[in-house]
Amino acid sequence: MAENTVLTIRIEHQGDAPFSTAYGWHFQFLTIIGLAVALLSFVLGIFADLTLSPALFRAKNAVAVVATPLRVVISILYWGIRFIDPQLLFQGDLELDLLSDLGFHFAPAVFLTLDLILFSPPWTIPAYTIMALSIGFAFAYWYWVELCYQHNGWYPYPIFALLSTSQHALLFTFSAALLTVSSSALKWIYARVNGYDKAQREAYKPLKKMQETR
Repeated sequence: MAENTVLTIRIEHQGDAPFSTAYGWHFQFLTIIGLAVALLSFVLGIFADLTLSPALFRAKNAVAVVATPLRVVISILYWGIRFIDPQLLFQGDLELDLLSDLGFHFAPAVFLTLDLILFSPPWTIPAYTIMALSIGFAFAYWYWVELCYQHNGWYPYPIFALLSTSQHALLFTFSAALLTVSSSALKWIYARVNGYDKAQREAYKPLKKMQETR
């Protein structure tokens, strides 16, 4: 199903968009990073199906565990912010048409989720490791965005230019928490669908830990 779907990333150069010559290129965008990881997951899945290689299946499953919750969070953040004000996400005339928008910011999350739940083995990554990876990724992306800003003088998303340092910290902390919740929710859904009780119990652990630290 999803493993046999070819994901095409089409980056449109609109107007005077400087991203193709900027430091960080289009990989300043969280969406593009997420699409690249999703594409890697699908490509590994295709070659694993064709070759029946256990190593490729393991690699695909490992990437999918990272790519799926990331793409889910990207979709939630994107559509949530877009609903509030599209100008917080787009510079100038860079707004996408509806079909491209759904292809970039909705379809990958759906296909990856279906693949993870219906065609993947049980998660072996511990719950607290998921939390640590979520925090690490969120703040690594913040560092990357600031590094690109130092070279380019502008942010990939207009919303970043409106926030103070403390507000940036809150935003990326919230994103890390959302990524943890997304991972735990997917793990819980996997357990419910496939009857894997251990994964279902593990899914509650980071949520409980987050409540205890409040």
